[in-house]
Amino acid sequence: MPVPGHAAMRLATLLAAALAFAAPVVAAEPAAVRAVDVEGTRFKVTMQDGSVRFSDQLVGATVAIQTGRGTVRLRIDAVERDAKAVGQPVWLHTLSARQRDGSWAPVCQPDPDGRPVGFPLALLPGVRQSLLAADPGAFEIFCTGGARAKCVRFGYQPWTTGPEGRSMLSAYNTCVRMVRADYGGEGEGTTRNGMSIDFYDSYGIQKPDNDEEHVFEAGWDEHGAVCVHHVRVKENVTLVQLEQRYPRLKGRTGAVCTEEFARAHGATLFNRSRD
Repeated sequence: MPVPGHAAMRLATLLAAALAFAAPVVAAEPAAVRAVDVEGTRFKVTMQDGSVRFSDQLVGATVAIQTGRGTVRLRIDAVERDAKAVGQPVWLHTLSARQRDGSWAPVCQPDPDGRPVGFPLALLPGVRQSLLAADPGAFEIFCTGGARAKCVRFGYQPWTTGPEGRSMLSAYNTCVRMVRADYGGEGEGTTRNGMSIDFYDSYGIQKPDNDEEHVFEAGWDEHGAVCVHHVRVKENVTLVQLEQRYPRLKGRTGAVCTEEFARAHGATLFNRSRD
């Protein structure tokens, strides 16, 4: 199913172009750019003279970028620190892309808060819609209406390290599976917009709210659900169908799936929802 909030373009390496500044940045001529990378959720632009500028220093700039569909001009309209994000700073970008007719259109659609914002991540798609660390200069834009941006804001930040110095990329991919209700880990989300879930983890990043209307739904790892007590949206999939489609869930649905069972079978994230 389509990924809500995922920008349609895949932004890859810089196309040996220039960084052009619009007012109020003072620059008479486009400044030569050596490289464009992503650090955390900010663009990192290295100039030919070795100086470095980050997204919040580049408001008003346009960058020519090479994508799988050709060259795209991306304009940075605004950058602000995310007041809702957990963990390291997350920088929300308002971005526009140049259209063929010369006009500018937002890269992101409005999220549930009505804001068309997103940010870059140095990640690229792997198998079954998991994400992998990208080579230098490669990145994608993720919009805040989608699961991939939400999980960064929740505190599962793939560029950081967690307990015992391990990368949080696995926890990040696990979160995306959970948010989408991708029980089988095949990239097939079964949730729908507006569904309420209470989630928590074994890392100490998120704690349960313990809403009385919620009961244990599933335990998760980066490959999908470890077990499923009940499905989030019964109109989209049933427990019987999950066991038929995914061998790993055979005998692991219904009453047998408790938080204790999920932990014992390797789950690191857990969620509760209305049954």
